[in-house]
Amino acid sequence: MAERRQLTRWQINRQAKAKLESAEAFADCMVNDINFKGLKVSLGPRLEPDKFLRMNMTLADDCCLDIECWVVWHKKVMETNVYGLYFSKIKDNDKERIYQFMRRYYPQEINKQWWKGLDEMKGGETMAKTDFQDKRIFARFPVNLPMKFVDLNVNKEGEATAHDISAKGFGFVAKEPLKPNTSLEMWLDVQDKGEPLYARGEVVWSKPAPNNTYRIGVNLGKADLMGLARLIRTP
Repeated sequence: MAERRQLTRWQINRQAKAKLESAEAFADCMVNDINFKGLKVSLGPRLEPDKFLRMNMTLADDCCLDIECWVVWHKKVMETNVYGLYFSKIKDNDKERIYQFMRRYYPQEINKQWWKGLDEMKGGETMAKTDFQDKRIFARFPVNLPMKFVDLNVNKEGEATAHDISAKGFGFVAKEPLKPNTSLEMWLDVQDKGEPLYARGEVVWSKPAPNNTYRIGVNLGKADLMGLARLIRTP
């Protein structure tokens, strides 16, 4: 449980609708908080703790999730059942829907929790030069962008600054080292007034850098030519 709680919980207290796999219709519920690994929800139906279930949840007209979850805990508040649900299985598309939902409906919450302090890191740190020879066929372009990532091996969030990028990978500076072969989900705060650039990848190398930081190279799961085009156009 402790490692799951390392991920930021976004407080939304939003009316939503949920439908269990065995139910015939959606029921009203209240989602108190949410992240990519679970949520806290208040609803009428009684769920058994320590059970796995599948449900559809509608947070907004443009955010409908299909999730498999584990009922971690239950408590009674007045006449309402409150549950902590852990996503035992959630598609990457649904993770992205959650993020886009937060950006669209709760921008202050996600900015406060995720992007606070990253601008300082971006502006206050001088990126070290590297003699790393990129043998990939995709050209690398210099950038200087705040980013957030989730270490999928331990379900832990981190923050960094991306300093170069190609369609197949990029390098960034972080406050802590990451082991090679670590799987990451990443969001780059692109300064083009669009949505942050989302990517999944795997750590290829990590080495110490100045100011007690670490330079890290990531190989992306697939070439993202559209995302690269956005970054190239960004001033």
